[in-house]
Amino acid sequence: MVDKDVKVLFGEQMRRIRSERGWSQEYLADEAALDRSYVGCIERGERNVSIENICKLADALGVSPAAFFDWWSAP
Repeated sequence: MVDKDVKVLFGEQMRRIRSERGWSQEYLADEAALDRSYVGCIERGERNVSIENICKLADALGVSPAAFFDWWSAP
C-alpha cells in the first residue's frame, strides 16, 4: 500500500488526467453529469468516490477506471 491518503492520490491522478486534456473542473463535471463542486472535492481528496462516479468520470475522460489507480503499488 501507499503512505499517502488514497483519496488524495485518486484526486491527484484525476486532476492530472483532466489537466492533460485542458479541461476545467466545470467541463469535466458537465461531461460526467456531476456537480462541479463535487469534482473539486474529489481532486482535493475530500470525498470518498463511489464506483458509479468513478465510472462516470472515466467515461467522460475516455479512460479506463483503472487509470485513476496508476499510483497503486500492491505489496
